[in-house]
Amino acid sequence: MPRFAISPTSDMNISQLRVAVFNYIVSQQKKEQFLVRIDDIQKEKNIEGKDTEIMMILEKFAIKHDTLYHQTQHLNIYQNLAVRLFQEKKAYKDDSQLIVKMADEHSLVIIDKDKNPTPIFASACDDMLSEISLIIEEKAKETDIQKELYITSLLGYNKNIESIFLPDLEEITLQSLLKEGFIPDAILNYLILLGNKKAPKEIFTLPKAIEWFDLDAIGYEKFDKNRLRAINQEHLKLMDDKRLSSLFGFADSDIGKLAKLYLDELATTEELKDKVKTIFGSKNFDNKWQEQMRIIEKIIYNAPAFNTLDELKKHITKESGLDGESLSKPLAILLTGNQNEPRLDKVYSLIKSYILEVAS
Repeated sequence: MPRFAISPTSDMNISQLRVAVFNYIVSQQKKEQFLVRIDDIQKEKNIEGKDTEIMMILEKFAIKHDTLYHQTQHLNIYQNLAVRLFQEKKAYKDDSQLIVKMADEHSLVIIDKDKNPTPIFASACDDMLSEISLIIEEKAKETDIQKELYITSLLGYNKNIESIFLPDLEEITLQSLLKEGFIPDAILNYLILLGNKKAPKEIFTLPKAIEWFDLDAIGYEKFDKNRLRAINQEHLKLMDDKRLSSLFGFADSDIGKLAKLYLDELATTEELKDKVKTIFGSKNFDNKWQEQMRIIEKIIYNAPAFNTLDELKKHITKESGLDGESLSKPLAILLTGNQNEPRLDKVYSLIKSYILEVAS
């Protein structure tokens, strides 16, 4: 059974999420349970509420667990197992600590001076008790994992625990990526694709990745935010229009379609949000077209509904005499905030129901 172990001592980063999703994928491929363990044994380092935040992130990324527990639930178990090692003369006391000798003659503390189990000892006990068969971890944790495996052997655990270590990534927090407007599907897509020599396509979802993912195909590749942006664009294009609109405070498929008009140049939900906000926000009348804008604003306010932009422009020309640039430029500013909007016809077809709100 694979597991994902994480300490509630800092914000989750992309490397940790990658470890979580690879363990989850393997559990699904092997049809085994997936265990999440909160390594909160060092209470003084824990950040209040961080464990809840971790679980919310896993849920946001659709990484479902079968079992969840905190190490602090098992304190008595660790202490009993440490006493057993002492009674079997596999551990010795030194200055109120309980210590085991490593194979290389180095020593390893398993119970500290405060009579608390050390993280390595607690993790080893948990992997044994949970009958973990595979450990997928960051390369930076390889030394600690080897120590844990040695402790499980001292404890008499005779089942083989395979260990695989992933190339370390930059410590970019998930909160920062989500805040920038990268969506979970795209982040997962990128982390699974990164360094993957056997990915059959560039764009995919987690359920599809489970069908073909091969852990042995993962190599080192540097994190590239521009590639993540491109993947994010594609996932936003695939997103349901109404769902996309909800990210901007709407429940209207047309607003989702409106946002997608700009996905050739924009790549994140925050960038799209700013664009939609500009369209629906108060327009800046302090420009060379301010007089024409005031005239057009008033005409639109008193005009009937028009199905197409051409019909609206003909009505404005009839009512004001404005034509050419003196019509097109100020009208574009009123509708989009940009006098050189090349998609004005398409924009109008999607915002015509909100025309009084937009053109002001």
